[in-house]
Amino acid sequence: MADKKLRVGVLISGSGTNLQSIIDAAYAGEIDVEVAVVISNRQEARGLERAEKAHIPGVWIDRTAHKTFHSYNMAIRDALKEHKVDLVVMAGYMRLLGTEVLKEYPNRVINIHPALLPSFPGASGIQDAFDYGVKLTGVTVHFANEKFDDGPIIAQMPVRIAEDDAIEDLEAKIHAIEHRLYPEVLQMFAQGRVSIEGRIARIAPHPSETR
Repeated sequence: MADKKLRVGVLISGSGTNLQSIIDAAYAGEIDVEVAVVISNRQEARGLERAEKAHIPGVWIDRTAHKTFHSYNMAIRDALKEHKVDLVVMAGYMRLLGTEVLKEYPNRVINIHPALLPSFPGASGIQDAFDYGVKLTGVTVHFANEKFDDGPIIAQMPVRIAEDDAIEDLEAKIHAIEHRLYPEVLQMFAQGRVSIEGRIARIAPHPSETR
């Protein structure tokens, strides 16, 4: 494991199951990552309870307390800077992140989506893929930009939809892959293996593969 850990700030809106997978992997020493802060736009988000239990600073930023979207995003940016974050990780954060944060962390804001982008973007990616009748869907980790589910793709993992799968079965499959893939991608960043060339995200070989 590396001596210096990658400090991540995790943005959430809800239950924080992806956050928990990152916390668990970091605690187990499986990834060279430290969750420096958890920021939520909802005071009742269970993810804040998960952060408290793991002794991680949790911050609720109330959108209604800010007169403008600019002011709200500046508050997010300031909280990330205060905790000396290296990488911003969106984990079920159900808002478009403003340019105030994106410009502060260029190519250092990532998101996870429960479908194989560019197919089925938006908040209902699992249901949309299921209703469309595709045989293969999956999970995408991508860079965030000014549009929803539009940034360069970092990693994807497929999920096969069985003929007898109900939507609940597919949701369980997707979430299991999310909880595996997101920590793996964070370790790629911790190892300095992720770069970006225009629209294309490049992943350098694992150190063990270059020997």
